[in-house]
Amino acid sequence: MSQTDQPGGEQTATEKELLAQLRDKIDEIDAKIGDLISARAVCAQEVAEIKKRFSPGEMPIFYRPEREAQVLRRAMERNKGPLNNEEIARLFREIMSACLALENPIKVAYLGPEGTFTQQAALKHFGHSAITVSLPAIDDVFREVEAGAAQFGVVPVENSTGGIVAHTLDNFMDSNLKICGEVVLRIHHHLMVSDITKIDKISRIYSHSQSFAQCRKWLEAHYPNAEKVPVNSNAEAAKRIKSEWNSAAIAGDMAAKLYGLTILSSNIEDRPDNATRFLIIGAQDAAPSGDDKTSLVVSMRNEPGALHNLLEPFRRFNIDLTRVETRPSQTGPWTYVFFLDFVGHQQDSNVSAALAEVARNASDLKILGSYPKGVL
Repeated sequence: MSQTDQPGGEQTATEKELLAQLRDKIDEIDAKIGDLISARAVCAQEVAEIKKRFSPGEMPIFYRPEREAQVLRRAMERNKGPLNNEEIARLFREIMSACLALENPIKVAYLGPEGTFTQQAALKHFGHSAITVSLPAIDDVFREVEAGAAQFGVVPVENSTGGIVAHTLDNFMDSNLKICGEVVLRIHHHLMVSDITKIDKISRIYSHSQSFAQCRKWLEAHYPNAEKVPVNSNAEAAKRIKSEWNSAAIAGDMAAKLYGLTILSSNIEDRPDNATRFLIIGAQDAAPSGDDKTSLVVSMRNEPGALHNLLEPFRRFNIDLTRVETRPSQTGPWTYVFFLDFVGHQQDSNVSAALAEVARNASDLKILGSYPKGVL
């Protein structure tokens, strides 16, 4: 029998001494961490006072997307483990969120109801000290931010399995809002039931249409005869089954916890790398952060070689196009606009030169925003 293998799992004197020493050390470190967080919060308050002093009569801008991204990147670069980079970034995000709330709590509108993946993306990007406001439609999120009732909005734009969220792109055509950030969220779907569900009698499944598309093969294999009922959000699906004994819902962890549901089958998405990209929209432009993306919408003249004229300057100026999407134009039937994403900031010399050339060939060009690449 070894020193630690005592009957009844009792600790030896040596083990108790070693653990006590380590716990004392942890207590000392915790005290230092607490002092440093407090010192950082004081600095944040001083930043707020300086901004107010030099912007009398105005509402100063406290949240700077490029600054947040730079802080998170540096935290990840300095990380020596054993925590991974993403965990370190999450910790710093929450510290920054709490400090920013001392200056001015951020109000963020998102596509609701409460418990959606969009709310999860909002909290991932802004931290849990942000005030999140649930709205029923993407149009409402745009209107809330345009009216100044919320400083920022979070809307889905594309999924790696289900494709583009067309309604989000269409809203940009008439909006003056800017894209000032992005969030990529790994999406895990679960089949969940309520406490009144008769599991062997499930004949109806609620979810968002995008989620049905992302879980199509699993549903065909396990519930081929169940009625698939699309609703506005997965959270709404989760709420509905609370009163239906023969129904189940497809939603995420957050909805299951919020509405007190039981997960019957986990991770039912067809692709394990399933992810959704969300855009942060606001009234302000983001300055260069050092690792940025730009989005724009372009209308080309209806002439031979129009698509070549649009894309060729990006090749010549060595700009990496990450997405090209076509949407029907609102100016008339059978006319189209192009949505483009590419690596770089509009203030970069090669980007500004390429955009100037594209503008000469286009009938209309609108820069939707340059913003930091998603860090988390």
